[in-house]
Amino acid sequence: MKKGKKDNFENINLEIVFAGRSNVGKSSFIRELTGKKLRVGKRPGVTLKPYSICYSDMLVTDMPGFGFMSGVKDRKKDIVHDKIVRYFENNAKRIKFAVLIVDGPAFIDIADRWDARDEIPIDIEMFEFLNELNIDTIVAINKIDKIKSKDYEQTMNGIAERLGMSPPWKQWTDIIAPVSVKNGDIQSARNLIKNRLHEAKRDDLLKYI
Repeated sequence: MKKGKKDNFENINLEIVFAGRSNVGKSSFIRELTGKKLRVGKRPGVTLKPYSICYSDMLVTDMPGFGFMSGVKDRKKDIVHDKIVRYFENNAKRIKFAVLIVDGPAFIDIADRWDARDEIPIDIEMFEFLNELNIDTIVAINKIDKIKSKDYEQTMNGIAERLGMSPPWKQWTDIIAPVSVKNGDIQSARNLIKNRLHEAKRDDLLKYI
């Protein structure tokens, strides 16, 4: 079900929201997770408004990508960013948890470049924003298949550290999930999602994941 002006979600008691930079693989991740085909495109910024799938009294929501959007003017980027912020603020009470998808191979380089300009890296800003709203957040580190094996632990530790979690990253496996959406390998994130639904006493929803 695509969320639109006429949709009535008054009976929704629980929501899972997927967020991340443009073209990081959010829509593909949801498709792999639920089997529902969402609009997926190679051009960054295809999703410009929240897109929700309804299961029973649960919503699974794909948020617009933040950051670079091909062919999108800066003013529109700001509008999309504001929509994302307002959506989380307005629906924080029903959002059970969020899944923040990040680009594993590029994360550290992008974060350090932003930091060098005395700016908060956008992925980190989103993670901190969700924490401020007390929204439980899973960090799905995508494209791990592109990280060389010799660099794997260092990269994962570096990502955890920049997100404010002391290395080694493996002590945070209740938050951090390495995945490769392209290869259909999302089991670590799927397990965390199922665990959170179980903890919420919503095993009835596990069949949709």
